[in-house]
Amino acid sequence: MLTLSLTRRLAGRSAPLALAIDVKAADASMVALFGPSGAGKTTVLRMLAGLTRPDSGRIEVNGQVWFDAAAGIDLPPQQRAIGMMFQDYALFPNMSARANVAYGAPDDARWIDELLTLMQLTAHQAQRPRELSGGERQRVALARAVARKPALLLLDEPLAALDAGLRLQLQDDLAILHRRLGCITVLVTHDVGEVFRLADQVWRLQEGRMVQAGTPADVFLQQRVAGNLALRAQVLAVRREEVVSIVSLLVGQETVDIIAADDDAALLRVGDTVTLSAKTFGALRFDHRRRLS
Repeated sequence: MLTLSLTRRLAGRSAPLALAIDVKAADASMVALFGPSGAGKTTVLRMLAGLTRPDSGRIEVNGQVWFDAAAGIDLPPQQRAIGMMFQDYALFPNMSARANVAYGAPDDARWIDELLTLMQLTAHQAQRPRELSGGERQRVALARAVARKPALLLLDEPLAALDAGLRLQLQDDLAILHRRLGCITVLVTHDVGEVFRLADQVWRLQEGRMVQAGTPADVFLQQRVAGNLALRAQVLAVRREEVVSIVSLLVGQETVDIIAADDDAALLRVGDTVTLSAKTFGALRFDHRRRLS
């Protein structure tokens, strides 16, 4: 179990922002930290890792207190059972793939062998990072992050720089590692599809505040109201084809195209979030008047 109750004043902006988090995560869950840039997602990871000190509050992982401002407890990063993966991977360039993975667990060769097999790296274990493809370097970084068998795995947009096909493949790899370890994983992402594909729970941040917490369906899909099903969708493209306007939408992790009235389509911009409604008899429409961003 992960329990957070933290505050932190975020500087470096025109108006200082107070980050306030009060939330729990169940054992072995995958948590997605979701929100716009500047909402405080990376700061939450850094506080969990012990790299940034909260102004107040408490962090408890599996019954062990990592931070308690009132009690004067603040474990350094090396005393916290964490694995962390950065956006740039931060691999050691002079070490082989195997040596990079084994850095966190040098005395457990059997576990390193298992990780290399899980990440499909056995044939590449003697190669250095510069000799590996982007996807292979990603797998090395993931395997190294979990080599210590952490209680808490922290991932800061680890797949953001990858193309769509490789991203899907590595999402599967991440899910395999998460299940194998049975740890709590906290993943920072801007990708709604990634959230639905991987996460059990979503913490949605907005200007430093936890505005929603729950399953992906709880956070991104609205409930049935008065016989209709309403859900949120992101506008990916708006185009004109012959005599109709077509709007491409991201609904959960699926992309759908719908025909829209020209007046409606003219009001939409790529990146907008709209409310999509499906009536019980099957008609589908979207309501730009209920745009959420």
